Amino acid sequence: MKRVLIAGASVAGPALAYCLARHEGFQVTVVERAAALRPGGQAVDFRGPGRELLRKIGLDERIRAARTETLGVASVDRDGREISREMAHERGGDGTIAEIEILRGDLAQLMYEETAGTAEYRFGDHIVGLEQTADHVTARFASGLREDYDIVVGADGLRSSLRSLVFGPHDRYLHDLGLLIGFFTAPNHLELDRWALNYTEGGAGGAVVRSIRDNREASVLLAVRGDRRDCDSRDVAGQQAFLRERMGGLGWEIPRLLDMMDASDDFYFDTCSLTRMPVWSAGRVMLLGDAAHCASPTSGQGTNQAFIGAYVLAGELAKSGGEHAAAFDAYERIMRDYVAGNQGVGQENAQRFGSFRDDSEIWIEDHQLSAIRGIQLPDYLAA
Repeated sequence: MKRVLIAGASVAGPALAYCLARHEGFQVTVVERAAALRPGGQAVDFRGPGRELLRKIGLDERIRAARTETLGVASVDRDGREISREMAHERGGDGTIAEIEILRGDLAQLMYEETAGTAEYRFGDHIVGLEQTADHVTARFASGLREDYDIVVGADGLRSSLRSLVFGPHDRYLHDLGLLIGFFTAPNHLELDRWALNYTEGGAGGAVVRSIRDNREASVLLAVRGDRRDCDSRDVAGQQAFLRERMGGLGWEIPRLLDMMDASDDFYFDTCSLTRMPVWSAGRVMLLGDAAHCASPTSGQGTNQAFIGAYVLAGELAKSGGEHAAAFDAYERIMRDYVAGNQGVGQENAQRFGSFRDDSEIWIEDHQLSAIRGIQLPDYLAA
């Protein structure tokens, strides 16, 4: 029985726990720094091979039942007049509004429920040290625990603490794309019915508002030019003040949305960044999801990469009999080109947001779909 420690209980970590449970021979522990799962958050998407994967691993029906059911998106001008629209069923369900979208917090809760019976979860703790030998990794935890594992996986996001421990400071690997984004839940004051509205105003910033939870609430995204030097990632009040300063003079519903931001209890703010690393593993430690290869929210591919990466890593570990070196090498061979294509999409969309050739531009364009669909899933679960 191979003992696997996963750092991070948001999306990529539980996805790996779920996929490992589809194979025999793995005992999984998931450790999460936060005291509980974080609710709310932006809508995340399953596109192309991600939808195929949900069917393959038996999650399609449950995730579809929890999706936002957004029918499409319209771009509007500062007076609220519609400029253009795109429906979710267009482009094979892989467009700006994907056929399958689900709130990040809802997905995290769903995956926790799917895996709590097969993996041990420890909330309110985190890894503070790792010591590798030829046959195991000793993990030291903030709680004082000290335990041995065969494999450790860092799935703890863009600013992965585990990556810092093993590979060094964030600045070596994070590449800002010049956008800052804030997410929060608000009242559905526009009375949207399974619909999203997109507004941008020159290079100054923009917003996307969509109805969620049977139209009772709205999910709000605010975007503005900037990078990590503009805000302290730990200072929520400062982040909100920054957005008010940069966006307070914009049109459409922006002033009202900024007021709603102040009243929200699930505000989240971050850079749009890429994670670029020459290798994703070191000995018995592997990185997964945004910790290894974030493609930025502007790619719309973070959840796809997390789930597909989890499926490939679990499958290669099972295929190799738990031999980590062979599994890690195979994971990188299979994932590298797919990740590079998705990161190209994220970078292109961030650059286009800054240039604003046309305020009605839809982020995901037809020529980008080849990157989004650019991986063939191995069949690890065949009888």
